[in-house]
Amino acid sequence: MKSHVKAVVIGGGVVGCSVLYHLAKAGWTDIMLIERSELTSGSSWHAAGGFHTLNGDPNVAKLQAYTVQLYKEIEEISGQSCSLHLTGGVMLADTPERMDFLRLAHAKGRYLGMDTELITPSEAKAMFPLMDETNFVGAMWDPVEGHLDPSGTTIAYSKAAKKLGAEIVLRNRVVDLTQQPDGTWNVVTEQGTVHAEHVVNCGGLWAREIGRMVGVELPVLAMEHMYLLTEPMPEVEEFNKSTGREMIGVLDFKGEIYTRQERNGILLGTYEKACKPWSPVNTPWDFGHELLPPDLDRIAPSLEIGFKHFPGIEKAGIKQIINGPFTFALDGNPLVGPVQGLTNFWCACAVMAGFSQGGGVGLALSNWMVHGDPGFDVWGMDVARFGEWAGLRYTNAKVRENYSRRFSIRFPNEELPAARPAQTTPLYDTMLANNAVMGDSWGLETPLWFAPKGSEPKDVVSFHRSNDFGPIGEEVRATRERVGVTEIANFAKYEVSGPGAEEFLNRLMTNRMPKTGRIVLTPMINEFGKLIGDFTIAKAGEDRFMIWGSSAAQKYHMRWFEKHLPKDGSVRIHRFDQTLVGLSIAGPKSRDLLQKLVDVDISTKAFRFMDFRKMAVGGAPCLVNRITYTGDLGYEIWMAPAYERLVYKAIKDAGEEFGIVDFGMRALLSMRLEKNFPTWFRELRPIYGPFEGSMDRFIKLEKNDFIGREAAAKEQAQGPKLRRVSFIVDAADADVMGDEPIWAKVGKDYGTVEKPHGYGAPRFDTSGKEIRGSKAAEGASAVRGIVDGDWRVVGWVTSGGYAHYVQKSMAQGYVPAALAEDESAGLFEIEILGSRRPARINVEAPFDPSGEKMRT
Repeated sequence: MKSHVKAVVIGGGVVGCSVLYHLAKAGWTDIMLIERSELTSGSSWHAAGGFHTLNGDPNVAKLQAYTVQLYKEIEEISGQSCSLHLTGGVMLADTPERMDFLRLAHAKGRYLGMDTELITPSEAKAMFPLMDETNFVGAMWDPVEGHLDPSGTTIAYSKAAKKLGAEIVLRNRVVDLTQQPDGTWNVVTEQGTVHAEHVVNCGGLWAREIGRMVGVELPVLAMEHMYLLTEPMPEVEEFNKSTGREMIGVLDFKGEIYTRQERNGILLGTYEKACKPWSPVNTPWDFGHELLPPDLDRIAPSLEIGFKHFPGIEKAGIKQIINGPFTFALDGNPLVGPVQGLTNFWCACAVMAGFSQGGGVGLALSNWMVHGDPGFDVWGMDVARFGEWAGLRYTNAKVRENYSRRFSIRFPNEELPAARPAQTTPLYDTMLANNAVMGDSWGLETPLWFAPKGSEPKDVVSFHRSNDFGPIGEEVRATRERVGVTEIANFAKYEVSGPGAEEFLNRLMTNRMPKTGRIVLTPMINEFGKLIGDFTIAKAGEDRFMIWGSSAAQKYHMRWFEKHLPKDGSVRIHRFDQTLVGLSIAGPKSRDLLQKLVDVDISTKAFRFMDFRKMAVGGAPCLVNRITYTGDLGYEIWMAPAYERLVYKAIKDAGEEFGIVDFGMRALLSMRLEKNFPTWFRELRPIYGPFEGSMDRFIKLEKNDFIGREAAAKEQAQGPKLRRVSFIVDAADADVMGDEPIWAKVGKDYGTVEKPHGYGAPRFDTSGKEIRGSKAAEGASAVRGIVDGDWRVVGWVTSGGYAHYVQKSMAQGYVPAALAEDESAGLFEIEILGSRRPARINVEAPFDPSGEKMRT
């Protein structure tokens, strides 16, 4: 065992071996994987071995597609078979709502290169005759589904890595990690200490324990997971013999089960409601190639439905029941990336779908470590997406909820209840008393909308307009015509101070810093010229700045800030979190209202648009910004939590004569739509450049050499390939939710969306005829799903909804830059729940396009 290496990867499951392979492939060959036992001895060895490309996050879906197509490569390099069975698979819908879900998934796949099809239950049965098709209303076929040998695949990664120069040390537990003053690490093992520049936690079941060695409590929990294997089934053998092919994989939402052929029988697994965590506090180090006792009673409800839906399986004998633990994060996606507050300590854990995601995780993390950027938008997997509130008990509750809902629909207006409330502001009880429907915003309870008095404050979840539609419209109209107040404690808040503060911020941000008492809006980009932040910054004093940004990105942004702090101590950063809370008032009467609560002149000339000032509001010391996300006349008022109830009561009392209303986050987002304002992590993400994001006026290339300036200048000179635009949509009773394809009648390919990759299994009709080849790269099939005569899929929706004041359904998204200012009718359509709806680009904001109202 070497004593010094570039990087140590801890954990020899499929993810650890993938990370090792990708690091070696990227040129880091002085690397070592250390495993406490044997390869695959945690979760990998007993996995069902299924793989698929579909994911709720399109960026994660891209990495899953990469993973599946990687297996041939590692087989060739390693000489080790993965026993790949690329059968294809179907998702079965038993209700109209689940069919709507499949329509959304199918539409999203159009611009991701996924060659899915919506098919009938009878067509699904032709490929899986064990099902009773009368239980279903429709299905979606995905040619890139199948299964493999988990142990063989893990070994293939490891052999490929070793051929590239990596070292693997087995039967050697890591017992401690200590960081040296220069940022390097001592990896203390049972066989000695290894000095490494980088450490990667691929600990799997032991990821929490590895994290605790460096003072980090990762939001990871292992769950027991069962699947059963049947005895040989004559029906399976007959199908194989008569067709010459294997049965496909099937996912049944209603039954909470997945099933596929295994040898000449069937494998059937469940994600049952009565789920059970395994070892919820500490994982025993001596656990290895053991299985857990089966518990058929726990999965009996799922099996009952499954046997009804698949009567052919009910008659089969059970040969073996597998019950083993594997890990989940709170939302079911992995935890990947550098850990904030630690130098060169990386995570690649909670990868519950290791054989769908392991390759993509390894690629993204190796890019990040070697080149400084993952090369993809990996926010959906970033370890920084959860805050300190995600402790052991919170994680336990959320993971159990996520597991039990693995095959459930998550509606766009659905708020999940587990572990709530976690964080609340002093106004929480007041908001409930006002009949607020609350939502979870990075662990904080936030008002979404206010139900009418006498009605239950609860969302009716749906893909269509629902019971919040009318009340939100009332909130918007009252705010636009009079005045409204909303809580904005869910914004991120920072203070940057010290003699080097202004220079530091000028280095990080694309816009110039403001003068004392003034505010600027500014993006932040990385070295590659991609958007990684969007902030409101006020200069509060000579060496002091206040910053506001996205709440969900707090740890993500703190990681970036800390990485670039000068080492001379000239800059200090403080994250307020919930030690600073806020209220926003907006509307034409907001100035009149605020003037009643302050003892200073706040007329247009005295307190201008984009001014910042300390002042007492209702007797409480506050910071006040002359700005609001509604795009109307308005103010943001910030205070210590001890004063929030006082200020809120003063606002409501003084606003009574003006007809003040409470409005929630959904009304705020409706109002930003009619101003064409973008949102972070929807319109502005690390896959877009600042000019693609239409942030041109905030990019000051002539100022100092800020991070990413060269890349931004290149984007401007060459012209962006895409542009963010706003649409007015001729919607029916459903508005866009995000990730819908945008069609254009252009008759040409702009190269902005991925063509079907042509990888996958063929589909067969009810007569057994192959109706679709596995190679979609030739002829008309090359553009299946993204071409319809002169119409082509040219872009995608990022967000949208109903803009209540202008009474228009609106969407934002990305299209080819050449089309971004074409407001012609009949040029665009947006696919909503399977129906292509006419849409028209709206260059000017439909509400107050000149900005006169917010500046007055």
